[in-house]
Amino acid sequence: MKRLVVGIIAAAALGLTGCTATEPEAPTSYVEDAPEGSPVALNGALSVVDGKIVGQHGNPVTLRGMSLFWSQWDPQYYSRETVDWLVDDWKVTAVRAAIAAEGEDSALNHFDREIEKASTVIEAAEANGIYVVLDWHAHRNHPDEAEAFLTEIARRYGDLPNLIYEPFNEPLRDDVDWSRDVKPYHERMVAAIRAIDPDNVIILGTPSWSQDVDIAAQDPVMGENLGYTLHYYAGTHKEELRAKGDAALDAGLVLMITEFGIVNADGDGPIDMASSDLWWDWAEANDISWLNWSISNRDESSAALKPGTPPSGWSAEDLTESGTILRARLRAAAGFDED
Repeated sequence: MKRLVVGIIAAAALGLTGCTATEPEAPTSYVEDAPEGSPVALNGALSVVDGKIVGQHGNPVTLRGMSLFWSQWDPQYYSRETVDWLVDDWKVTAVRAAIAAEGEDSALNHFDREIEKASTVIEAAEANGIYVVLDWHAHRNHPDEAEAFLTEIARRYGDLPNLIYEPFNEPLRDDVDWSRDVKPYHERMVAAIRAIDPDNVIILGTPSWSQDVDIAAQDPVMGENLGYTLHYYAGTHKEELRAKGDAALDAGLVLMITEFGIVNADGDGPIDMASSDLWWDWAEANDISWLNWSISNRDESSAALKPGTPPSGWSAEDLTESGTILRARLRAAAGFDED
């Protein structure tokens, strides 16, 4: 389905870091097909205003959801039935499509295949009235391939109000500089997307696996409706990384946690609930959206599903400890008692 737009946007919100943004008037456009009571029906198109991601009525919006795994390795979950299940049973308000852009078996060499996976997830999110993060899941700079992929997504889906772009998942740390390497890449991607899609939110990654948000805050990318992703893994990252997040917030950046784990940074190891609760409290206190890594059935503790789990219809026995915790957290945030 495509968005049916009626009316016009009454005012465009300026999401300029380093500039003063004004509160937009409520837009008169709407999504005719968004399910009644769904996140998109309630909030409409998102924008960046005064250091927050807000909905069409100007109120802060906190999205809570799950990220899919690298698309080349767990393709069975890039499906309408998986998104439907996450909405119906887990009560997610957003999903993230982690489109692999590393290695031979990725979007770098299989453009059409990965476009179709992204399209399936985006269209499933639209049908359910939830938001979707389109993540170019790369650690290294592939600007030509990234621009081709992101602009194709913008051409197909840039008229939707639920689409969020993430053009660079996790730039590496060593020999990677924000101002020299990553910022110019983002400026190119933002310009290419904006030539097609003038207003959907774009979330930018930073060096050190999207942890250097405080450094980016000193030299931000200029533009409308831009935010930055902060990635953490609770078993590894503690108060020092939250302090970097606080510094970025204090400087006026908008943050979204498009990827986090309740385990160690390698995606494995024991669950650290004490640290996870501190992170969740911090995110909620600052109206920061969060998406957990990941919907996968790999044999590692960050995976939400046990090996062999099908694309939907999961029972309690299909969930890992991490999956059980995330499902309960998401359902509670949506006002549902645990069953």
